[in-house]
Amino acid sequence: MVGTKIEAKALVKSVAQDCNLPYVSERWLGGTFTNFNSILKRVDYYKELETKKAAGELEKYTKKEKAGIEDKIKKMEIKFGGIKELKKIPEAILITDVREDELAIREAKQSGVKIIGICDTNVDPTLVDFPIPASDDALSSLRYILEKVKTAVKSTKPKIKAEKTEK
Repeated sequence: MVGTKIEAKALVKSVAQDCNLPYVSERWLGGTFTNFNSILKRVDYYKELETKKAAGELEKYTKKEKAGIEDKIKKMEIKFGGIKELKKIPEAILITDVREDELAIREAKQSGVKIIGICDTNVDPTLVDFPIPASDDALSSLRYILEKVKTAVKSTKPKIKAEKTEK
């Protein structure tokens, strides 16, 4: 789920977290799909730093070094916080603003990821595989669509898990 527009950031983050879905709410990092292995290495490093901080291993460093590491963790949280549980490239991606997140669309197309996009009147709907014609500026519109997505995801996730355990 991608929503980097100021109006959509908090909404995208909360819906994605409710559904246990990966999300990008700050800035799409170039190479997230096209250079996935490098992104995974950075995410692993971020997780490692978080683990060290939680275990209290940062106490052995000087105050300045510790502050530097904590700053690094904060910056990495902004960049990788929403995708830290991502193990493979997703099969589909939901984009709340097709015009704002053009790089995400290009990478998804290049990687063969299906794109679901909210398409306003100022956007070419052929850029996405599954356009949702709606206003991408109105918070009420985004809230309505994302609530429907949340309901659909929550109702189908148990079914998908059941099918996987049967196989």
